[in-house]
Amino acid sequence: MTLSIRSLALVSAVLMVPVASAGAQTSETSAGPVAATVLAEGLDHPWALALLPDGRFLVTERSGRLLLIERGVVAGAIEGVPAVVAQGQGGLLDLALAPDFETSGRIYLTYAEPAEAAGLQRGTGTAVMAAKLVISGKTGRLEDQQVIFRMNGYSNSTRHFGSRIATGQDGNLFVTLGDRGDMDRAQDAGDLAGGVVRIAPDGTIPADNPRPEGWHEAFWSIGHRNPQGATIRPSDGALFTVEHGPRGGDELSMPEAGDNFGWPIITYGVDYSGLPIGEGTEKEGLEQPIHYWDPSISPSGLVFYEGELLAEWRGDLLTGALSGQALVRLDMEGDSVVGEERLFEGQLGRIRDVRVGSDGAIYLVTDAGNGRLIRVAPEGQ
Repeated sequence: MTLSIRSLALVSAVLMVPVASAGAQTSETSAGPVAATVLAEGLDHPWALALLPDGRFLVTERSGRLLLIERGVVAGAIEGVPAVVAQGQGGLLDLALAPDFETSGRIYLTYAEPAEAAGLQRGTGTAVMAAKLVISGKTGRLEDQQVIFRMNGYSNSTRHFGSRIATGQDGNLFVTLGDRGDMDRAQDAGDLAGGVVRIAPDGTIPADNPRPEGWHEAFWSIGHRNPQGATIRPSDGALFTVEHGPRGGDELSMPEAGDNFGWPIITYGVDYSGLPIGEGTEKEGLEQPIHYWDPSISPSGLVFYEGELLAEWRGDLLTGALSGQALVRLDMEGDSVVGEERLFEGQLGRIRDVRVGSDGAIYLVTDAGNGRLIRVAPEGQ
């Protein structure tokens, strides 16, 4: 197995990328014209983004680096990240700051972990590391690293790792896990592939997890294909996820404790060959998504907009589209999607993650060998 991890000795060779001087791209929207301004480029398949309280950014690159970005410049790579297997869809994946980050410095990372790091003989699996981020000048390091979660059933597949982290209002973590390219695993309630797990910040299992008969105690919901977005609704703490379907049938769901969303028994998509999958689009006892896309857009990243710059969008969901190459706004009324708007369609590339800053602007990263960090705000702001 080849580990694709860049040596930290190469940090000095990182391109120092200035803020783009070219004019920002614009898109007409329901809230008026908005502009997309490139803040940094030259990123290697960035996967996740976090906005630090001091205005700087953290970005994960799938190849295995955690970068600190300041004023359009890659200031340095953070030392102490876990070893990852950057093959296929695997690598260094999601990033989340703990709610008390300003005092604790605690962050969480999800990644494709090599078997040997887990004490296994073969394969890879999704894992979660907790660590303390210590920033010194223009670089930093992770201290007190602890792997707090590992899925079971590591395999040689390089597909469908998930994975996103969403922190519930009670402080517990929701972590999404893909089916690893083996669809039947998503209906094996003892197999953590193809589900959403709920763990405490130290990795222990909360006593109030649903625990239906036969379920792994870490599960919150099962029957998911490859969920690559998760977020919490600020008004009530409800969990929302987006996942990739097969050919068609990408889904937005609202997983509640003990739900089974049916993959691959039910789906709105078909196999890439065009052949049907499962038993149809619904079945008694299996949950329905609240919205689906056909054709697929490959949604990735998910966040509620609660800013002031685009007040018309408060309470709506934003997700990136990889194959759809757009920023997608879902107009929400309660638990229902009543409209959809696609911004910058075909203009920015594959949007992998979406976050909202304290300034009310929307921040994106694009998935490419020359990936970019982009700010979206009303034109002129």
